[in-house]
Amino acid sequence: MRSLFMSLALCASLPVFAQSQSLVVCSEAAPEGFDIVQYTAATTADASAETVYERLVQFAPGSTRIIPALAESWEISADGLTYTFTLRKGVKFHQTPWFTPSRELNADDVLWSFQRQRDKEHDWHELAPRGFPYFEAMGFAELIAEIEALDEHRVRFTLKHPEAPFLADLAMGFTSIYSAEYAEQLLDAETTEKLNSQPIGTGPFVFERYAKDAQVRFAANPHYWGGKPALDRLLLAITPDPNTRIQQLKAGACQVALFPRPSDVPALREHKDLQVLELDSLLTAYVAINTRHKPLDDVRVRQAINLAFDRQAYLRAQYGEGNASLAAAPYPATLLGHDERLQPWPKDLERARQLLAEAGHAKGLKLSIWTRPGGGPTNPNPGIGAQMLQADLAAIGIQADIRVFEWGELIKRAKNGEHDLVFMGWAGDNGDPDNFLTPNLSCAAAASGENQAGWCHQEFDQLIREARRVAEPERRAALYREALAIFHQQAPWIALAHPKQFAVLRKDVEGFVLSPLGSNNFTHVKRKP
Repeated sequence: MRSLFMSLALCASLPVFAQSQSLVVCSEAAPEGFDIVQYTAATTADASAETVYERLVQFAPGSTRIIPALAESWEISADGLTYTFTLRKGVKFHQTPWFTPSRELNADDVLWSFQRQRDKEHDWHELAPRGFPYFEAMGFAELIAEIEALDEHRVRFTLKHPEAPFLADLAMGFTSIYSAEYAEQLLDAETTEKLNSQPIGTGPFVFERYAKDAQVRFAANPHYWGGKPALDRLLLAITPDPNTRIQQLKAGACQVALFPRPSDVPALREHKDLQVLELDSLLTAYVAINTRHKPLDDVRVRQAINLAFDRQAYLRAQYGEGNASLAAAPYPATLLGHDERLQPWPKDLERARQLLAEAGHAKGLKLSIWTRPGGGPTNPNPGIGAQMLQADLAAIGIQADIRVFEWGELIKRAKNGEHDLVFMGWAGDNGDPDNFLTPNLSCAAAASGENQAGWCHQEFDQLIREARRVAEPERRAALYREALAIFHQQAPWIALAHPKQFAVLRKDVEGFVLSPLGSNNFTHVKRKP
């Protein structure tokens, strides 16, 4: 009923908001907050990293190609250890009712943004209740030897060792550049919590307000260095139910509906007022198996769970024909190191029961399955998926109860390791294989909680660390193939699928491009009069 209530409320407010260059986007989940360095959810990135904040470099729209952003140029030393960035001049921070900047972007802002996460003695290091999951999981504190301001508009990063994906990593949300001046103002006023509720950045949209679990409002940044966006106003309407998102779209209550159910796409293509966008994205759907909980620490139990689940049936029920491919590994076949010899676990109930018996669970065991209420790109029908897994596990004697949590609560509790099995998904942030492996499966990520399997395998960890330090693609690919073989045998996930990405727009919307990274940026969007 809540989704319906929100829909009616949004419709009631439309005459005030809906102007020719305003856009309402029906989004699938609420942001966790707006201090993007604390969070990893794609919805949080859309509401902060893709609107309010920017990085030194960015991805070209619809691709993984690196282009300048707050840095207009950069130089990389021959040994791959130093990266020197020249900052763009004339970049202004947002002016809002709660902050008026006295200066433009400079090197101090870059240093503050990284040192806050890197330096445990920094005034703001302990003021992030959720920590810095990406920075920690990706080992940035151990990677970066020094960050220094060469002058007001030049910053140099010195690394302890070469890191192949480093430049691409700097285009990710967790490297967003904050206003050091705003942070100082908040610290002096003892209102540091406002960094997460009243964000200030340099991006194309200025944050106005957030109605919890309902909507986020932005205004165009009139002083944006890239030119004022065509949209005067942007509203993210939080609409967890995919059916409601489509109803809103058809009614004109929103102009963009993100992540429709793939099964609904054929009918949507026939609608005269709508356009459907489709892309083979860098998405992975999986079930994390919490190896911190007994008996899930036993590889035989994890293998039995994998052998029990009918992935083909799941694929058909969730995505329909041709909208996803079965997964055998943490990332799609298009990325470096894919090994076609690895095949998805087959359904083999007899072998599954045998493995359970060998592990001492011939009489079965009890587990919990965690999922979310509303659907997204990696899990379009959460209830159906959980029920299918529950039924298949029952066939080998595993009794599993299903528990449903709102998205933010699900992520928080899964990070704390409270689950047994949890349906999750991942959108690649930079097009590099490491982005699927280190944040999700490394020992550092297990320690931080971002690795929801809690799986720490030393040989696997060493292989992916070595692969990050190697520039030569063939050598990197060989290391990844070795790592993927370990992942497959150890089975810390039920690797489910690599889905396509969809969005549905009203026909008067122009300039929106789907990103293979699963993010949504509206800087270049406009509406036809």
